Amino acid sequence: MSENYYLPRSGPMPRPENVNEGRAILKDEAFEAPNVQTITFKALEFTAVCPKTGQPDFGQVEITYTPNEKCIESKSLKFYLWSYRDEGAYCESLAAQIADDFIYAIDPLSVEVTVYQSARGGIELTTKAVRNRDE
Repeated sequence: MSENYYLPRSGPMPRPENVNEGRAILKDEAFEAPNVQTITFKALEFTAVCPKTGQPDFGQVEITYTPNEKCIESKSLKFYLWSYRDEGAYCESLAAQIADDFIYAIDPLSVEVTVYQSARGGIELTTKAVRNRDE
């Protein structure tokens, strides 16, 4: 994507048009990393859509990463995660995609993404994707 995307500094946040826009904003809103070793985000109200039924899947996302030169700005992460609200995706693919998008956006030394899908039909699901620069 050659076009840069930025979120407004104040006022209401626009609704993401798609996951690609959310991914671009993650990268464009990244900032210089301070001297920290580990950063953890916990998104307690994550929603995606089941690609088979179109029903909403609710859950949580936990992202822990070791920054390299850049950090993810939290407002852009909210926007990015919101972009999945209308996206059909399996829980397993969500963990992998979010981890890959962090690599794309900031090239961290490592990132671990855990997606906790709330029970539906009596079954809970937890998936984890790990990416390290050494691999």
